[in-house]
Amino acid sequence: MTDTSDILAAPLVFIGGGNMARSLIGGLVARGADPAKIRVVDPNAGTRDALVRDFGVTAYADLADAVDGAATWMLATKPQVLRGVCASLAAAAQAARPLVLSIAAGITATQLERWLGGDVAVVRTMPNTPALLGAGVTGLFANARVDDAGRARAQALMASAGATVWVEDEARMDAVTGTSGSGPAYVFLLAEAMEDAAIAQGLPADDARTLVVQTVLGAARMLAESGEAPAELRRRVTSPGGTTQAAIETFESGGLRALVGDAIANATRRGGELSAAND
Repeated sequence: MTDTSDILAAPLVFIGGGNMARSLIGGLVARGADPAKIRVVDPNAGTRDALVRDFGVTAYADLADAVDGAATWMLATKPQVLRGVCASLAAAAQAARPLVLSIAAGITATQLERWLGGDVAVVRTMPNTPALLGAGVTGLFANARVDDAGRARAQALMASAGATVWVEDEARMDAVTGTSGSGPAYVFLLAEAMEDAAIAQGLPADDARTLVVQTVLGAARMLAESGEAPAELRRRVTSPGGTTQAAIETFESGGLRALVGDAIANATRRGGELSAAND
């Protein structure tokens, strides 16, 4: 993997300084990246000041100043404004031919390349919010103009936020969004429901929170560290005729699997709709 010094041999600019940009910057700096090589452009003065104060990066209010001389651009704005941002950057992209990464949900690499004037190396990425803790996962798709060095640079950048998965068919990126991009919210919803149920069974709210949080955390660690499939881990904890079986049977009879399938399918579909709506 490309190391941090290789990534930042030339300046890296984040276009947008929101939470995801902040998490990536924090991850890079924690891995030894030189903050003097990291630039952030954001219209909000408070956001710029906080990033400078917390990480020692250089912040800009003007796009043209920020991208001048930068070899890698990270598009970290909201999808709804990205087309206009790219239009304002098209001339600079044509002149500099940077590696362009995007974290915008639903916006395709083809759209980004077209909005930037064509013939631009683009990596579309989909991180998720645990990136804020360095515990995220990111799906990546590279267009045909991204070479091996560009792929290595993109992977090293996104690895600052957690694990990475390359997707060779961009049509599957919306499924990444529906599975892992939106996925933390599914776990939070389950935790919320478990807390409410525990309180309904008479547990104090603080105790319910501790029991649920540690259960979710421990189960996630077992999934990550045991090497076993989820089905096998579930089987091991489900004793015939026991309490866990009673709960699992309730989930199964209530159609949990089908409901999860429908939820991810709908999130995937919505990703495609975002692409069409912003084209």
